Amino acid sequence: MTTATLDKDSEVLRRYADASKIREEALCCPISYNPAYLKVIPDEILERDYGCGDPTPYVREGETVLDLGSGGGKACYILSQIVGAAGRVIGVDFNPDMLALAEKHRSEIAKRIGWDNVTFHRGRIQDLRTDIAALEKKIAEKPIANYADYGALERFRREDMTPLVPDSHVDVIVSNCVLNLVHPDEKKQLFQEMYRVLKVGGRVAISDIVSDEEVPAQLREDAELWSGCISGAFQESAFLRAFEEAGFYGISLAKRDAEPWRTVEGIEFRSVTVTAHKGKEGACWERNQAVVYKGPWREVQDDDGHVLQRGVPAAVCDKTYRIFTSAPYAEDVYPVPPRVAIPLDEAAPFDCSRTVARHPRETKGVAYDATTEEADLCGSDGECC
Repeated sequence: MTTATLDKDSEVLRRYADASKIREEALCCPISYNPAYLKVIPDEILERDYGCGDPTPYVREGETVLDLGSGGGKACYILSQIVGAAGRVIGVDFNPDMLALAEKHRSEIAKRIGWDNVTFHRGRIQDLRTDIAALEKKIAEKPIANYADYGALERFRREDMTPLVPDSHVDVIVSNCVLNLVHPDEKKQLFQEMYRVLKVGGRVAISDIVSDEEVPAQLREDAELWSGCISGAFQESAFLRAFEEAGFYGISLAKRDAEPWRTVEGIEFRSVTVTAHKGKEGACWERNQAVVYKGPWREVQDDDGHVLQRGVPAAVCDKTYRIFTSAPYAEDVYPVPPRVAIPLDEAAPFDCSRTVARHPRETKGVAYDATTEEADLCGSDGECC
């Protein structure tokens, strides 16, 4: 006898449609949000918010933010206040009932905040190209009666339809306990889509549930565990590796709960928040730049294989120099710029496949022979330490 495969999408739609009407405690972890941002949000939305973390503190004023799996809109309305009138917030969710709840109070909340910079779209977070509203409009205009009609619809979707979220469009992506609901076969595409829609220099802040062990097949086919954000969880190291494989760098466990949210058959499921950055695109150019790793480790290795030894000036290309002297690395290194800058249009190619120490004469200049007086180390009162 064979067991029917769980229709994961339908189960998630059903459960969250119900949860948009009546709060379900089993769908959320205890989370503390900044209470100042909650005052403008109606109780109906606050009571039907489901998540496992708070990625909103990783967003800054003026940014364009994409919330994957925006649900009833709570995070979007918090983000609206953080990014300010100059910023923009885009919420994407597949559940019509949750979207209806988010839209229900949008005008009211915008008046309370003082600006209206939030938009909601129906879409699948693993396919941010497909605008479901535009697709349904096309189907209504010309219903699918045969395979040729289906082919025409697919051509429209691939070639003529404006993407729901265009390439390199957003500064930050946030998500709260939603990635685990995506079908395993589509999770790789999900990370590729996140990377596609981020601007170069953009970043993600993703809160989700992870497992300490691989989740066995029988648990993944359990409807209650899957729709409850449990059995679809990534194994923790695989979650981090998925960001790396998609091309992100500077991947950090910004938050990791010490205690599991739930334990099922000995497998621990806990909340984590991961931050990661996009920006490794481009050629490598030699401009005589270096960075010095501060420590405390003797040496560290980045996502591209650069090995930095404590206290040793490491030769880096212009692109890597910019990456290492900005978040999340800036606090861990000392920048060593050349005494005389090399214009980018005069720079030679740099071999980034290896890490070598940068000789001081490369940054100071071969002919540098200055002699200076001893530095004044005394304080303003004339007393030396």
